[in-house]
Amino acid sequence: MTLSFALAAAALLAAEPSNLPPNHPPVPPGTQASPARPPPGVLPEGHPAMAPGQGMEDGQGGLPEGHPPMTGSGAGQGRLPPSAEDLLKQLDATEGLKSREKTFEIASSLGKLYYSNGRPGEAMMYFLQAEQKAVATRALFVEQRKKLGKKPVPSAEEVGCGFTPTTPLADMAKVADERAKKGDVAGSAACARSALEPVLEVEVMRGQALYLTGDKAGALTIFERVLDVAPSNAEALFSRSAVLYETKGEDVKALRAAHEGFEAYVAAHPDAPRVDLAKQLSVFAEETAKAGGREKWKQQRAEERRIRLSQPRPSAPMAGNMPMAGGPMAGGPMAGNSGAQGGPPALTQEMVDAIQNTERTPELEAGLAKLVEEGEEHLSKGRWDDALGVYRRVVPFQPDNGRAKAGMAWALVGKSSPMADRVWGVAVGSDAAAVEQLGDRLMAKGDAKGAKALWAKLLQSAPSYPNKAALQAKAAQ
Repeated sequence: MTLSFALAAAALLAAEPSNLPPNHPPVPPGTQASPARPPPGVLPEGHPAMAPGQGMEDGQGGLPEGHPPMTGSGAGQGRLPPSAEDLLKQLDATEGLKSREKTFEIASSLGKLYYSNGRPGEAMMYFLQAEQKAVATRALFVEQRKKLGKKPVPSAEEVGCGFTPTTPLADMAKVADERAKKGDVAGSAACARSALEPVLEVEVMRGQALYLTGDKAGALTIFERVLDVAPSNAEALFSRSAVLYETKGEDVKALRAAHEGFEAYVAAHPDAPRVDLAKQLSVFAEETAKAGGREKWKQQRAEERRIRLSQPRPSAPMAGNMPMAGGPMAGGPMAGNSGAQGGPPALTQEMVDAIQNTERTPELEAGLAKLVEEGEEHLSKGRWDDALGVYRRVVPFQPDNGRAKAGMAWALVGKSSPMADRVWGVAVGSDAAAVEQLGDRLMAKGDAKGAKALWAKLLQSAPSYPNKAALQAKAAQ
């Protein structure tokens, strides 16, 4: 999230206009300040006389002779912008700022500044102030949408609202209101909907702030409020479903709604970073609903686990079929003493038994999915060892997870490990599409160089890859 420090600074200036440096003592009324940069050779009023040859030179705005050039320090050109911490300190010290009238842009920027710096409780007040500026626009949108009936609300571009990314909310609201007065129902609804876009972002963040401060019911209300205006809003869709799944474990209707919400999120945002997690949570929500609630689902899983544990323990040959214990990858990258080569360590019989007997709870599956995402973040930053450490925790539990195997292979390639080619071959041979998709995720995280290198290596390793033409285009872009 990129915060508008300019707007936050504007709030400071509006709150207490002054051209004095911070902590400068008050200047008595009537005092005339000397110019910041007096003309060359001219001293400020009251300055003691200086001997000839000791005057100020022209080159650096009055620096003594021989003084090195000054850039990036003090006031004037080259000064660094204030940090978020500096802005917050000044805002905290600004008397009356919380109650002062603000534009939507100022209030929302202040809220985002506090929220992004770990102060959600204080952010909510500014988010609320920002939302208040859009009450009339929301009401207008709901009214005009109702008049449209079953007709879809057109886009702002289709009706020519004329908005730009920097158009203030107040100006957008005025356009929507004027169109309504002229009887342009579709145009008014479209312009009002477009004007509400930054408002929805603020509402989602307030919902997340409520969640972080313990008010999960309040957060749920806010997410549903956002979805009333924008049914496919990614953050609201995912967050509402997640809160329902977490807090309504015994409410079958709510669990079904969570399942439907996750499915809608996946359908509307197939390339979103949390798609895999949403798919898993969707399955968990559906299974829990079918069981009649979380407690019944837990009992069901416990019974399944009891039956599984009551069966004979696997013999040594059966254990050999476990990953990294000599089964399908025997003699391959995950067998033998591979840990000595910088790859995954071999599993003992005790470890195999422990993995087999571990209950596959929603929490475990969600945690593994989170680890895979964490591994990809490490890959995009070139942190090969960190990524490999993450994948070592996932693959034993999910030996068929193509996404995890692709990430592990690429980490070993990045480390120039002696076993990199063997692991890479296993990953490509078992799920080449997952390897290609890893490149897409690296590209989305800003690692264009790594993504192109991965695609190029995939083309070399799988010359008959079905999606070869598209892959070549991506690798060459």
